Amino acid sequence: MTMDLRTTRAHVARNVSAATPAHQLDHLFAQLDQADLPTRTRRLVQASVDKKAKKLVEEAAEVALDAAQGSRRGVVQESADLLYHLAVLWHEMGVRPDEVWAEMEARAEAYGIAQKLEKSLAKPAPAAKGKPTPKAKKAKRAS
Repeated sequence: MTMDLRTTRAHVARNVSAATPAHQLDHLFAQLDQADLPTRTRRLVQASVDKKAKKLVEEAAEVALDAAQGSRRGVVQESADLLYHLAVLWHEMGVRPDEVWAEMEARAEAYGIAQKLEKSLAKPAPAAKGKPTPKAKKAKRAS
């Protein structure tokens, strides 16, 4: 039996407590390695890291715009898109969700909340443009 999106949302909303948001992202991340991905997801997974990064920024902007317009439902829907694109980008970069959860936990222990780090404590300098991602290196070795 196939459900439309509205029916599916209602069904999931009643049963969502069984899966934590972290579990849902972990599951999505694991699905990205499957061969039978839906066409749109397959195209995105095969796209360049620049394309994936641009899509992530686009979705973040849409969340912000919906919030500025007071659209609670829009924020929910665009946040789901944002998390989807984030998982795809993590997959491309070889970043596992548990690494992100560990970083958040470390920040929560250090600061009492998983807040954004001060600029002086943040990430090291970015890698050189055009440097292959972990996924690209793995694919090259396999060929």
